[in-house]
Amino acid sequence: MIYEKIISRRTIRRYVQREVPREVLIKCVDAARLSPSARNLQPLKYLIVNDKRLLRPVFKTLKWAGYLPEYQPSEDEMPRAYIVILLDKRISEKPGHDAGIAAMSISMVAHDEGLGSCILGSIDRERLCKILKIPKDLEILLVVSLGYPAEQSVIEEMKGDDVRYWLDEEGVLHVPKRRFEDVVRWNTYEL
Repeated sequence: MIYEKIISRRTIRRYVQREVPREVLIKCVDAARLSPSARNLQPLKYLIVNDKRLLRPVFKTLKWAGYLPEYQPSEDEMPRAYIVILLDKRISEKPGHDAGIAAMSISMVAHDEGLGSCILGSIDRERLCKILKIPKDLEILLVVSLGYPAEQSVIEEMKGDDVRYWLDEEGVLHVPKRRFEDVVRWNTYEL
C-alpha cells in the first residue's frame, strides 16, 4: 500500500480553487515533525500559510517549472495552502537532509488525503521572509504547495539522458524517469 502511494504521487503545479482543510494541514506538519532528523536535533520549524490574503503574495515568490518556463500556474490555479519549511539556526546551522525528508512526509500525507503538492526550492527567499515576517534566526529551506489537483502528471520511460518533462496537447505533464536497471546494482557496483 505504501509503495503504491509513493509511485502514484506526482508533482502538481495547478490546483482547483478549493480550500484545504485545516485538519489536513495539521496532519501534514505533524508527519513532518515526527519524521527522522539527523542526530535527532529537530532543527526544523513549519509555517502553514492558508490565509487568502497571503496566498497570492507567496505565489509570486515561487518559480514553478524550470524545463517549461511558459508552464506556470495562473492565479486562478494557484495553491490553496503552503507549508514553509524553516531551519532554526539557533539549533543547527546545517539542515542536512531533514528538509527533504520533511517535505516528502508532507507530500505523502497530502497525497493520501487526495491533495496534490509541489516541493519548491526556487524561492525569492528575501521577499518571502518579508511577506511572512520570518525572523532572521530562521532560514527558508523549502516551500511545499498544496491543493486539490487541476492537472494530471504521468511517468514516461526516459529516453537517453533527457530528464526534461513535457506537456502533451491535452495538457498532461509527462515526466521521464530512469529505468530501474539503470540506477541499481547489487552488492558491488561492478557491471
